[in-house]
Amino acid sequence: MDELLALDKEIFVYLNNLGSVPFDDIWKIITNQIYWTPMFILVFYYIQKKIGIKQLFLIIVFLALLITFTDQITNLFKNAFQRLRPCNDPEIKNVIRIVIERESPSFFSGHAANSMASTFFIYLIIKKYYNHTYLLFLFPLIFAYSRIYLGLHFPLDILSGYVFGLMTGFCFYKLYNYFYFKYNFQKVFKKTRSKD
Repeated sequence: MDELLALDKEIFVYLNNLGSVPFDDIWKIITNQIYWTPMFILVFYYIQKKIGIKQLFLIIVFLALLITFTDQITNLFKNAFQRLRPCNDPEIKNVIRIVIERESPSFFSGHAANSMASTFFIYLIIKKYYNHTYLLFLFPLIFAYSRIYLGLHFPLDILSGYVFGLMTGFCFYKLYNYFYFKYNFQKVFKKTRSKD
């Protein structure tokens, strides 16, 4: 474990130091969810084109539950492990680029977990409608990498967040399907769409 953590720090220092001041403001924008809103709206637009506004509403409800669940579990892990963020780690803080500082624990990344969970959930629902749905995964990849660039998370924090996000995204997809078919939402949505 010590060797793994040491390697994790080495990789972080290398990746973090690839950054440069002219790009710092761009990555500050990338790391803020609010600036991704146009992309979210575009994705929701393409979803509702295929399945309708009422089913989209059901998906948004499940997304809200998914993100809330992922957030809470992430906080449990952070409080349990209490791993220092790179910007607060005395071993490396003097040899890295710290663009943003946070005091909260590091393991694992909530940005990585939430972005991967929500992306995988949406991907599983709409992959049959669009050929290039896999491009959605650019969001969690770029979004979570911003945390390394800014000095806030180690690569292992990101990878662990991705794994957890994939698992929760898949579980909530199964839960969504269960409710969708169990309570005949499919028939309800088809009827309302035919009336429209």
